[in-house]
Amino acid sequence: MTPPVLPAGSFGGFVQAARRSGHLVVQPRMGMSDPYLMREGLLATRRADASTVGTITLDSYTRVGDHEAARRALADGVPLNGYPIVAYSTATTRAVTDGIAGTGFPVQVRHGSAAPQDILEAVVAAGLTASEGGPISYCLPYSRTPIEQSVANWEASCAILARLREHGAEPHLETFGGCMMGQLAPPGLLVAISVLEALFFRQHGLRSVSLSYAQQTHPEQDEEAVTALGRIAASLLGDLDWHIVIYAYMGVYPRTPGGARLLLEEAARLAVRTGAARLIVKTSAEAHRIPTIAENVTALEAAARASEQVRPTASVQDTGIHQEALGLVQAVLDLDPDLGRALTKAFALGVLDVPYCLHPDNAGRARSYLDSAGRLHWSDTGAMPVRGTGRGVGRMTSAGLLGSLSYVQQRFDRLAVETAGLRQLTTPAPQKEYAR
Repeated sequence: MTPPVLPAGSFGGFVQAARRSGHLVVQPRMGMSDPYLMREGLLATRRADASTVGTITLDSYTRVGDHEAARRALADGVPLNGYPIVAYSTATTRAVTDGIAGTGFPVQVRHGSAAPQDILEAVVAAGLTASEGGPISYCLPYSRTPIEQSVANWEASCAILARLREHGAEPHLETFGGCMMGQLAPPGLLVAISVLEALFFRQHGLRSVSLSYAQQTHPEQDEEAVTALGRIAASLLGDLDWHIVIYAYMGVYPRTPGGARLLLEEAARLAVRTGAARLIVKTSAEAHRIPTIAENVTALEAAARASEQVRPTASVQDTGIHQEALGLVQAVLDLDPDLGRALTKAFALGVLDVPYCLHPDNAGRARSYLDSAGRLHWSDTGAMPVRGTGRGVGRMTSAGLLGSLSYVQQRFDRLAVETAGLRQLTTPAPQKEYAR
């Protein structure tokens, strides 16, 4: 299997070139409803002291397809929590990216929609070529859309992007499957869904993809999971251009600036040690509000500096994540030759089951827990073909769930305080100068 030759300026080609040069590509989550501010944000990202790609994150109205509400908000001067790409004209979006997006600085549109056809039509019309999501990962956590309908929507969406090749462009699509629910999904399930969504993209005409994995609760467990993701992708997606993208922690974020910085630096180290090519950052403001452009740039540059301090890890401990993820992938592939039908059947039968997910099509029998070291385990696997559950672990209580959800926040806030205290103890006090 031979990957495609990518045209110059493509999203996938840019990331691969940076990887060959030894640079981790870093990317913000930035999105503003004001076109002028959105352009300023892209410019600041491009000028950051790091290897960067740009982001246009869309607003909540656009995510759910309520474009009339987005237009009314714009007419009333009400700011939105992202860029409403469908409500704006193609000319407006082209003006936002004019002279910024292109060779040397690709821009990705991020949305969160289970029905993104309108969004991707606007993306293509504006001359952009990269987006993200997936029929499972943008259905279960964010909507009540039936999985069967989401699959049909994403089949149509892949076709919209794939048409770009008729015009000499190479579209790129990133799975969101490695980020299901943000937290408390054991790594084997995240790896499996990310791979399955990439296979779905390939079935529907995409040749350049990225596979996501969200930083979880234990660095060594994360290293094993991302290594497993790379091994499975190499064996199943060798005919595609592909890379791995790490998301800085998606759950409850540290409240202190120091804790947020330490968590981001750990995400950057995870990316480099595991051979991932791209990192999506979070900022020190994440626990409190939507970050400013300057805070995004600070996070991009901090992640880039942290990535320069480490090298890829030669080997990782094997606790069974690779076997678990590969088993889940194969179990789904065995259900139907068509991957969309296979994914729908997998959730109907409980072969895939996302813990604590309330979507009506999710079986809802699977449960997970954190052990005392912060590793994620299964406490109940429902009907999934997974072994090694934490039998004897008590039923998750509401207090236990809240404690697990805030584990990372508390750990890194505490670490920030300890680090600051140690620095205070070890930094010599300034010497007083006396007159002679």
